[in-house]
Amino acid sequence: MSGAGRGVTPGAGSEAGRGGSAASPGPGQNRPASADPSANPDADSGADHGAGTPGPGQADSGAQAEVSGPAEDGAVPAGAAAGGKPGPSAGRRGRRKRSFWREFPVLVVIALLLAVVIKTYAIQAFFIPSGSMENTLEINDRVLVNKLVYDVRGIHRGDIVVFNGDGSWDPGTPPRNTNFLVKFGQGFASMFGFGHPGDILIKRVIGLPGDKVACCDAQGRVTVNGVPLNEQSYLYPGDSPSEIRFNIVVPAGRLWVMGDHRLISDDSRNHLGEPGGGTIPENAVIGRAFVIIWPPSRWRILPIPETFQQPKLNAAATAPAADAAAPPAAGGTAGLLSARLEPSPPALPLALGFAVAVPVTWLQHRARLRYARRIARRVAAPARRRAARRDTTTRPPSA
Repeated sequence: MSGAGRGVTPGAGSEAGRGGSAASPGPGQNRPASADPSANPDADSGADHGAGTPGPGQADSGAQAEVSGPAEDGAVPAGAAAGGKPGPSAGRRGRRKRSFWREFPVLVVIALLLAVVIKTYAIQAFFIPSGSMENTLEINDRVLVNKLVYDVRGIHRGDIVVFNGDGSWDPGTPPRNTNFLVKFGQGFASMFGFGHPGDILIKRVIGLPGDKVACCDAQGRVTVNGVPLNEQSYLYPGDSPSEIRFNIVVPAGRLWVMGDHRLISDDSRNHLGEPGGGTIPENAVIGRAFVIIWPPSRWRILPIPETFQQPKLNAAATAPAADAAAPPAAGGTAGLLSARLEPSPPALPLALGFAVAVPVTWLQHRARLRYARRIARRVAAPARRRAARRDTTTRPPSA
């Protein structure tokens, strides 16, 4: 038996084949005491090199393989995320896509509800189909009507108001004050073409409850509480303030309204013989037209003319109402225009609804993600600490 075979214990060969870390004899180890190294140098070199005895570098690499092998048995190779299973970034993208499609119906519902609320209680767009308010409002103009303003302040002289003509000048049931839910249902139905929107009209307020409105003074001007109005800034060019004579004290809870194109406008002057003497009820007012939004070349704010800022206008009417002038004949009103309005399509309230719903949905989505990450970190922290302690206790000390 050669010197290489004498120093190997039983089973060492198989262990060296499996793990590459068996305790093979090193140089000058496991030799008989009587062996003379100088007697057979070839045998000595054969024992050192031919028997597969590892050198110092090989022994170190084998030890490292033995130490690192068990710790990495359950680890996923670096290429597995790219080849076999999707990586974390791909998983996050997939979750984001699924999350978007789950939240899209919620976004649509929120936008629809906001659109109905905005249209019913806040702002609504109307289309101008006639010329009775020219040149302030022209045919095909679209105006925004503020429905909240009169919850904050009262109606002012000079305001351009949109009101329901049913029961005022036109046949129909007078408008009634309804509660929040009924208004919401009516607004939802009218947005999609259902329900009866009423006979919607637009005029300028000339007289408030208690005002004495008359036409005309010696210079042909309309007077309110004896104060003449200088109306040239908004009257249609060439129109006189009024060709119909009237003298009336506005009843409580009602308004005297007139169009800016006086020659063709069907307004309070043409309904003197009707109940209310041509005035309209305050509770029929829907809101105040405050801006022209279409076409872009016509965009502008609709302010109250300066003539209505005169302090003397606020003096209460003291004289009794004079006899109202007889209403004009039917043939004289055939060509008059009452400036009936048509609600614009629901594109604007829907756009406003989406404009509000998108950031609201995004913010709640971000808040929910932050909360989920915080919970996940709290749950994962103890597991990470236990894994770290297990690694430190199972890892053998380095050589």
